[in-house]
Amino acid sequence: MTQKIVRSICYFSDKPAVEIIDRLEALEQKLTEKNYLVQTKRIVAANSTISVLNELFREKNLFIGAGSFNREQSKVQLNSFFESGNISFNLEIDDYVKAEDIDLLFTIINTKPEKTFNFSYTFSNVYSSAFFPAANYKENGFSIGLQPTDLTEGCSGLDDWLHRMKEVWEELNSVFATENDFLGIDSSIAPMYSGHSSLVNLMKNIHGSFTNSVTSNSYVKLSAFIKSQNPVPVGLCGLMFPCLEDFELAQEYENGNFSIERNIFLSLHSGLGIDTYPIGIDESSERVQQLLNLLLSLSKKYNKPLSARFVSDGKARIGEQTDFQNQYLKDIIVRAL
Repeated sequence: MTQKIVRSICYFSDKPAVEIIDRLEALEQKLTEKNYLVQTKRIVAANSTISVLNELFREKNLFIGAGSFNREQSKVQLNSFFESGNISFNLEIDDYVKAEDIDLLFTIINTKPEKTFNFSYTFSNVYSSAFFPAANYKENGFSIGLQPTDLTEGCSGLDDWLHRMKEVWEELNSVFATENDFLGIDSSIAPMYSGHSSLVNLMKNIHGSFTNSVTSNSYVKLSAFIKSQNPVPVGLCGLMFPCLEDFELAQEYENGNFSIERNIFLSLHSGLGIDTYPIGIDESSERVQQLLNLLLSLSKKYNKPLSARFVSDGKARIGEQTDFQNQYLKDIIVRAL
């Protein structure tokens, strides 16, 4: 029997309070009764500072999002970010990626590198996504994000998996149809680890190798399906290529098969950007700036949300082995961008 996994129940509120936790627990109970495994409960706040959110939810088993910040907000709240618990934010850029924007990333790397996991750059960001760090507030309510790769277990091929996903979306829509605060389902493909939880695992089984899959139409077909067939779409609804969270993708990275250029190519036609991509502490800041300005330009040209989350352990240089000490990230030898 395949496992139905909810990666995230995410509640958005303009007045964050501990009472929201009760609401999340009630929603989790509904899902549990339908044989869903809920991995995380999350809250995204509007009009609130990181320090306030940290005070409210520090001792709670929650993922907290502060939403999108501009440059000034990022600077003002950076120290609170370093001192906070499991709180994420993103820097939204719509004009031009400046040297000071790259300085922000390297300040995080040099000060508290584990926090690179909780930070991303965003371009043409959308609202109400259940996934961090890109999640951003628009209205009160909750959205659901899945880990649908686990539904591939026992599938005969891509079409079989797509059919299973649609059944799950329709079931979730039925479960929450009477909930006035239900915003919808972010049908993004969020892989994790290896085996049936890995998107790369499925593509290798279909195409023989990850490299062969890259120039197939499978990702285009998949991304079109999750946007058009989701009965209540909200948020990003795209393919995620989390380099170090999908452990089989991390192996492709180590083998030289997932360069930053290939990542951007896949993101342009089907994906959401650069995610948990390793960066050496000695990487060129000019190179990072160049890549981010390319993402910004592509985002504008094709009117699509893109983001970039680079992760570092604060020690590994290019050519060295990482030591993230993070269960969600596979340790690898860092390559140059």
